[in-house]
Amino acid sequence: MKITFRYRLLASFIFLIAVPLIVLGTLFYRTSLQVVTEQAQKNVYEIVKKNNEIMDTKLRIIDQNSMALFVDKELFRVFNHLKPENKADLLAADRLVSDALRSYFSQIDEVYAYQLWTSYFTFGQPLPQGDPTNTDIYRAARQAGGKMVWYPTYDFVDMFNQPYLADGKIDFRYLFSATRVLDFSYLNNTTLEKLDPGIERPVLTISFKSDTLKSLYEKSIPDGSRFLVLDPDNRIVANSEPGRITQVYKDNWVEQLQQAGSGTRRITLDGVNTIVCFDRSQVTGWMSIVMTPESALVGSLVPVIRASTTLLAVIMGIVALIFAYFISGKITNPIKKLLGAMRSVGEGDFQTRVVVSTNDEFGILLQRFNLMNDRIRLLVSENYEIKLKEQEAEIQALNMQMNPHFLYNTLNVMNWMAIENDQKELSKTLVCLSNMLHYTSRKEWGAVHLSEEIEWMKNYFYIMSVRFEGKFTVSYEIDSMLYDYKMPRLLFQPFVENAILHGFDQTEAGGLIRIRGWIEHGTRYFEIEDNGRGMSSDAVHAILYRESSSVGIKNTIARIRMTYGEEYGVMISSDPGFGTKVTITLPLQTQ
Repeated sequence: MKITFRYRLLASFIFLIAVPLIVLGTLFYRTSLQVVTEQAQKNVYEIVKKNNEIMDTKLRIIDQNSMALFVDKELFRVFNHLKPENKADLLAADRLVSDALRSYFSQIDEVYAYQLWTSYFTFGQPLPQGDPTNTDIYRAARQAGGKMVWYPTYDFVDMFNQPYLADGKIDFRYLFSATRVLDFSYLNNTTLEKLDPGIERPVLTISFKSDTLKSLYEKSIPDGSRFLVLDPDNRIVANSEPGRITQVYKDNWVEQLQQAGSGTRRITLDGVNTIVCFDRSQVTGWMSIVMTPESALVGSLVPVIRASTTLLAVIMGIVALIFAYFISGKITNPIKKLLGAMRSVGEGDFQTRVVVSTNDEFGILLQRFNLMNDRIRLLVSENYEIKLKEQEAEIQALNMQMNPHFLYNTLNVMNWMAIENDQKELSKTLVCLSNMLHYTSRKEWGAVHLSEEIEWMKNYFYIMSVRFEGKFTVSYEIDSMLYDYKMPRLLFQPFVENAILHGFDQTEAGGLIRIRGWIEHGTRYFEIEDNGRGMSSDAVHAILYRESSSVGIKNTIARIRMTYGEEYGVMISSDPGFGTKVTITLPLQTQ
């Protein structure tokens, strides 16, 4: 089976389209999935940081209020004058202390209990604690010496040695506490009053339910995520799995997070690709960790991304196939036309022409074929015409060589005749005319120096002044540096001729033509100005842009633009009754 060039070309296009589509579709899918995953990771990380900020803000209030107790005058007086052996004094002091603590901490929703512990009494809210001074919390506060200690979540039953509560359902089973020793003092006028040295300093303990952290994270993290709050010793403060609270988390990857302090990681936990976002509390020093499986973050978006990628690839593929079919036709159709025309020409039909409908490479190829066919058709007749034209050119060349020589000899004879008859003015006129003819009849029409052009102009002005009997005068203001550069021949002649014949046609005397030349910013400027009758704007426009009798001016403008470019040329400004000014611009450096 013979496969045409068009179908082979179409098959190549399909292959070249399919491969990039598959590659780009895969890259687009993976990139989209990566971007969505990274954005979700950033969002979860921001949630962790925001939760820490929220909790830190609340805990700082606890810290600040506890510091305010140091200078509470009422508490100072209670403990400075309290007699522990007097039960009545203890009960009265308990009422005062409870009121004071309530004023500082009761408005904070997260606070579960607030107490002052001493070896002889527990002030504040009553809890079945036994003797709290035997607990690790009390000892940690004493060791801190007045600094706030954030004690991680503990089992109330174990901490306070209350085994009878182990089987009961109590809402304060798991607590974490903030505790510090209070050394009361206050400023009495200019004297700082302190507790007597022998008075026992109480320990302030503010307790929170562990569910406080649990509710904060469960409401904010994505579905399918787990959270974990660890103290610096990797003891679990809060966790999505309540059974592990107070235990020590022993996985190695947690140590890396403790060292980093804040950030995100991608690790594999229990065979699942997991995004871990973590941040350390600035108040407690505890590490908040949220573990989210990647599938939980982008699971709902994967079908959407996959479907959109597939749909986009299909649409692009269909559009590409349509364009491929169209482009292949654009390539093969002109070739078919050309092959048919070449077959006709091969059979001797030189009148065959191919219709050209485009300006692209194939259109140019068809145009060239038509042009070649025309040239072949005219080849025989042109061969004879060329021989005749060559003979005519040789005769014309001889005439061109004879005519200037004959004119120079004739003018020379006339000049001597004028001298012999003492007609000096006529002699000078003939010399000027001879110089002008010699200047214009050179075989080489290249650029000339400005001095040659000025010399020709002086001869021309002399003849015209004789003809018009002193109707005008001429002045020159030309920068001497301009004489170092060349310019087109007869550049000024059309403009000065226009000034004399048309500008001064209604003037008997007093005409003035001023020719100026200067260099400015790498450009040569020549200005021809007269004080003749001037022209209207329509007349100027006609000279420059419409068909008119000013053939010399149009030719001069065309020569300048062809030689130097479109940015150079001639500008004419004129007002009726005020004369005309012509400005010619040429480049300074020419090739």
